[in-house]
Amino acid sequence: MLYTVLTLFPGISDAYFSNSIMAKALEKGLIGYKAINIRDFATDKHHSCDDAPYGGGAGMLMLAEPLGRALEAAGAVAGRKNRPERRVIYLSPSGKPLDQALARELSEEKELILICGRYEGIDQRIIDIYVDDEISVGDYVLSSGEVAALVLIDATYRLMEQVIKAESLEEESFDSPLLEYPQYTRPVEYASLMVPEVLLSGHHEKIRRWRLEKRVEKTLDLRPDLIRLGEERSLFNEEVRKIIQEKRDERAQSN
Repeated sequence: MLYTVLTLFPGISDAYFSNSIMAKALEKGLIGYKAINIRDFATDKHHSCDDAPYGGGAGMLMLAEPLGRALEAAGAVAGRKNRPERRVIYLSPSGKPLDQALARELSEEKELILICGRYEGIDQRIIDIYVDDEISVGDYVLSSGEVAALVLIDATYRLMEQVIKAESLEEESFDSPLLEYPQYTRPVEYASLMVPEVLLSGHHEKIRRWRLEKRVEKTLDLRPDLIRLGEERSLFNEEVRKIIQEKRDERAQSN
């Protein structure tokens, strides 16, 4: 996978790709990265990349011309004919939500060209001509499209083969309609709180069951909408369905 980031501030993504697991993935050749500075494609002496929007309104809008030239330099093709070689994504609060299923889909692409917006956004004609997907990382507004792009990158690169051990990805939140169970490490006692005894027992079946019950409890507490989704789509096996009902009965009795 090659990540091509179109940005006014390449230092933001450069720093991310030079640290931690991402830097190791780059070094091993598991992924590729290049940043394209949109200002390099502005033609005036000030390297202007924004102007006031037609029709009035607050703020400035990113200009179509330098951004279009930057996209062409990145290999984007006008007319939304970029697939299957590459996929052009504009990070936007009005885009479709990024979830685990979409992250997994994107992780299988050969190249992602990510447009990092600024100010009030970008000229609609760039979206009409080049963009394959508008994607939002959440129902909130950021001042930096770079931050949103890094969220998308982080959610996708970790799903690629050999980047992270496969067992580390098992039972993660959002890979099923259940959140991940609580986890503990040394010491056994911290601030008068003890590691649950079952995790020290060495009994694999009891540990598996405890973790499953905790996943159900946590999801019922924090994301009951995921439980409803799993039930509506018949995504739970008999064991999980039984635990859900038991936890609901317990809560009903305590109220």
